[in-house]
Amino acid sequence: MTLGRADEAAGWVLAPVPHGAAFDPACPGAVTAPPGMDPGLVALARFQQMACLGLDRVPTDDLSDVVVVGSGPVALGCVLELSRRGAASIRVVTARWHAAIRRAPGVICVPSKDAGRGRLVIDAAGVPASAAMLTAPGGILGLLGTPTDGDALGALQVHRAGWIVVGMHELAPAAEGAYQTAFTTACRWLTGHLDPALATFWCRTVPGDKAPELFALLDAPGRPAEPVLLLDWRTA
Repeated sequence: MTLGRADEAAGWVLAPVPHGAAFDPACPGAVTAPPGMDPGLVALARFQQMACLGLDRVPTDDLSDVVVVGSGPVALGCVLELSRRGAASIRVVTARWHAAIRRAPGVICVPSKDAGRGRLVIDAAGVPASAAMLTAPGGILGLLGTPTDGDALGALQVHRAGWIVVGMHELAPAAEGAYQTAFTTACRWLTGHLDPALATFWCRTVPGDKAPELFALLDAPGRPAEPVLLLDWRTA
């Protein structure tokens, strides 16, 4: 999404338009942050918003045994939202050594082989088959990351394990106003609970004209350590 605002006193507006594009603040899907928020916190709130909307669809309030698969921006937004909802300990399954998500509240980073099985497992990496292997019998598997077209979970596997599988896409049907409400909730919680230094730790801002070089690094060993990347078109 694209962040923009009319002036320094206005709140940032997030709109579902191409990077750097001009937009009408009233365009469909746009949401507004409270005035005065740092753009890094606004970006974090955008990913937490996704998890907030998705977790509203999950049929449990028991967050005592939670596993999140992935350590990118979707996973980061997810653990922040889980923390807001009261999760005290969250196992994050990642192959990245020293993943930046480790500094999120309650997070314990573990490799897949040491994760055990969780009663609530959230796939934030788009690898549902791998996440299913970490879901306890009778547990809940939430699909927050976007799978590749053609990825499948076997119906017999789901049937025998007694899993509840929940699609957590942010644009799944929701009450009118839910999108803005979730965003506002995330913004207010981050402003009141998160150390502002973590926004700097988790977010990297890159001039917009460096976008090609940045995209080339995303699947390379030199990928930026920060999970949230912002392209600043004001300096392009």
